[in-house]
Amino acid sequence: MPQHPDRRQVLRFLRSSLGVLSLIVLSPGRALAAGPGMFEQGLARGPLYATLTAFLGGLLVCLTPCVYPMVAITVSVFGARSDTSRGRAMALSTAFVLGIAAMFTPLGLIAGLTGSLFGSALSNPWVTSLIALVFLGLAASMFGAFEFMLPSGLTNRLASVGGGGYGGAFLIGLVSGLVAAPCTGPVLTGILLWIGKTRSAGLGSLVLFAFSLGLGIPFWLVGTFAVRLPRAGRWMLWTKSFFGIVLTVLALYFLKNALRPLASLAHLGDSRPVLAAVLLIGGVLLGAIHLAFDAGRSAALRKGIGIASAVIGAFLFVAWLEAPHGQLRWEHSEVAAMQRAKDESKPILLDFTAEWCGACKELSRHTFADPTVMREASRFVAVKVDATSDDDPAVDQIKNKYGVVGLPTVIMLGADGQERARITEFMPPEQFLSTLRTVN
Repeated sequence: MPQHPDRRQVLRFLRSSLGVLSLIVLSPGRALAAGPGMFEQGLARGPLYATLTAFLGGLLVCLTPCVYPMVAITVSVFGARSDTSRGRAMALSTAFVLGIAAMFTPLGLIAGLTGSLFGSALSNPWVTSLIALVFLGLAASMFGAFEFMLPSGLTNRLASVGGGGYGGAFLIGLVSGLVAAPCTGPVLTGILLWIGKTRSAGLGSLVLFAFSLGLGIPFWLVGTFAVRLPRAGRWMLWTKSFFGIVLTVLALYFLKNALRPLASLAHLGDSRPVLAAVLLIGGVLLGAIHLAFDAGRSAALRKGIGIASAVIGAFLFVAWLEAPHGQLRWEHSEVAAMQRAKDESKPILLDFTAEWCGACKELSRHTFADPTVMREASRFVAVKVDATSDDDPAVDQIKNKYGVVGLPTVIMLGADGQERARITEFMPPEQFLSTLRTVN
C-alpha cells in the first residue's frame, strides 16, 4: 500500500515550494535573510526549486522594456532569422544563448565562492539597511521616477560587437547582458545576494546558468522558429511596476531589522494571511500595476495608493510565510526559567536568537516546530533570549554568562545546571532530536 503524506508534510512541502519559487515574486528577502541551514535542506531536496525560480526570473526580465524590444533586432544581427537552414538557425541561436550564459554564470560562481563574506556582511544591520536603500532606488526607477540606463554611446558600441557565424552570435550574447543591465540589474542583484548566502559555488553557477536560459529562451525561439512575439506595449510597463513592488518589499524586509515599527508590522503577518491577501489583491485591482503615474492626477493617486497597499500586503504575506506554525512553550526570563528548572528538576534549553539571524529563523521554522522535537523538548524548560539589540546591557550580560559569541547558539543544560551540549549552526530536526535525547 502506498504511503500518503500527512497534512503537515503537505503543508511543509507547499510552504517550501512557495518560498523558493517566490524568490523573484515575493520572498527573495526571506532567502537572503536565511542562513546556511535553509540551503542545506534545499540541496537535500535537490537544486530543482532554486533553478526553476532563477529560470522564471530570467524569463520575466526578458519581458521588460529594456530587453523585449531587443529580441527581434538582436536575432537579425547575428543572422538566425535570415538563414535558410533551420538547423543552422538553431545552432546560431544556441551560440547566442551560450554567450549570455558565459556572461552570467561566472557571477554565480564568484558569489558562491565568496559566500562567507556575504554571510557576515548580511548579519550587520548597517549593511542590510544600505542594501534596502539600494533596492528602494531601483524600485523608484522601475516606477518611472528616473531612467536607469547605460550611456547611448556604450550601448551602441556593445551592440556592434560580433560579426557573422557562431563566434559572432556568441559574442553578441556575451555583451547582451550589459546592454540589458537596466532591467537585469535589480533581479540579478537579489539573486547574487541569495547565492552568496548559500556559500555554494556549484549551486551559484547552476542558478545563474538557469537565469541565463530564461533570459535567452525568447531569443532562441525567435531565432530558431521565426516566432512572432506579441507587439511591444504598455504591458511591458506593467512588468516594470511588478518588479518595482517586488523591490520595495525586499527593501522593507531588510529595513525591518533596523526599524522597530516595521518589525512590529511584520508580526501582523504571523497569523493574518487573509489581511495580507486583501491588501495585496486590493492594491493590484486599484492600479498598482496597470496604471501609470503620467496618466493624470487621479490615475497617479490610485496607483500610489495601490502600490502602498500591495507592498504592505506582500510584506505581511512574506512574514506569514516565514512565521513558524506550532512552537514550544518559551520562557523569556532566564532567571525565572532557572528557578523553575531547579524547582521541577528539569533540564534547560536556551535559544539565543535575533531578528537578523537567518539560521535562527530556520531553527524556529523547521527544527523547533517539528512535532517529534517538540514532544522531546517538552521535558525541558525552554528559554528564548532575544539578542537583536547589541546595545542592551541585559543581553550582553546573559551572553557573557554563557559565553555566547555568535548566533545561532542553542545551549542544553542538564537538571544539575551543567552544560551538556552547544549548537552554533542550523541543525535539522533528526540530528537535533538525537542531541536532545542525550541530555537529562
